[in-house]
Amino acid sequence: MTTFTRRLALTAVAAAAFASLPAFAAEKVNLGVSIPAATHSFMGGINYWANQAKKDLEKEHKDLKITIKTAANAPEQANQLQDLSTVTKINALVVFPFESAALTKPVAQVKAKGAYVTVVDRGLTDTSAQDAYVAGDNTAFGKIPAEYIVKQLGGKGNVVALRGIATTLDNERMDAFNAVLKGSPDIKLLDAKYANWNRDDAFKVTQDYLTRFKNIDAIWAADDDMAVGVLKAIEQAKRDDIKIIFGGAGAKGMVKTIMDGKDKRITADVSYSPKFIYDAIKLTAEARLKGEKLPATTIIPSVLITKENAKDFYHPNSPF
Repeated sequence: MTTFTRRLALTAVAAAAFASLPAFAAEKVNLGVSIPAATHSFMGGINYWANQAKKDLEKEHKDLKITIKTAANAPEQANQLQDLSTVTKINALVVFPFESAALTKPVAQVKAKGAYVTVVDRGLTDTSAQDAYVAGDNTAFGKIPAEYIVKQLGGKGNVVALRGIATTLDNERMDAFNAVLKGSPDIKLLDAKYANWNRDDAFKVTQDYLTRFKNIDAIWAADDDMAVGVLKAIEQAKRDDIKIIFGGAGAKGMVKTIMDGKDKRITADVSYSPKFIYDAIKLTAEARLKGEKLPATTIIPSVLITKENAKDFYHPNSPF
């Protein structure tokens, strides 16, 4: 047997032996998802899409386990994060913080134990506590309503606003809204109070506005759930001076109202779908299964919804 032939034979034996070895599996991803409980319809959508992501992705990827925790408040979410880290022993986390400041340290502690962290929507006060950030366009969310209100009022009128919860995203929205109004000195923002993205709180805040201010031309509810509370307060007070009620996020009920032209005060909205939690979970899980990282920031655009394009944003089977 020649040297060359012996080399071929040895190569063939080695190749056969190598082929018989088991393939190395990718590292298993134990992904925790921490989100607020479904206290209002937008969060109902967040919960729906998170569970849909678990169902779809675990079926598709055998090396992926997803554990979802829902919290009614910031302290409960902080405790759940500790459990996910120490008991469930997650190596990746997708977290939608209940509040920005209160959850920054608990999230940082999870990251310090080696988990890859994707923060969704409500940003942390210290971005070093995260690896990636996925959110809707909060600047557009505040800018688009302001521009629409200014245009519809002809650059002159009295406006009140309802804010959400004290978070970085609420600050971004309010800053963008104010920036537009600065260009229209005859538009007066009478007040902007927190209503916590909650119908009942929005009802109470609007009652206060209607008592204090005898003329209001437009209300920026900044959320479609809060807009429901706004409408109830206006109806109860029998006020007919409000020309515009602008919500936000594209809830199916509000989009249907725009489509059907049911309420002349509600003619536009701005998109901000809760489906981005699904996108964030999918992006994070699939990147970690490959041992890859996400871009530092992923922003999902927000656009103006009017009667002309409302059908594109109407999802009757969605919980939101």
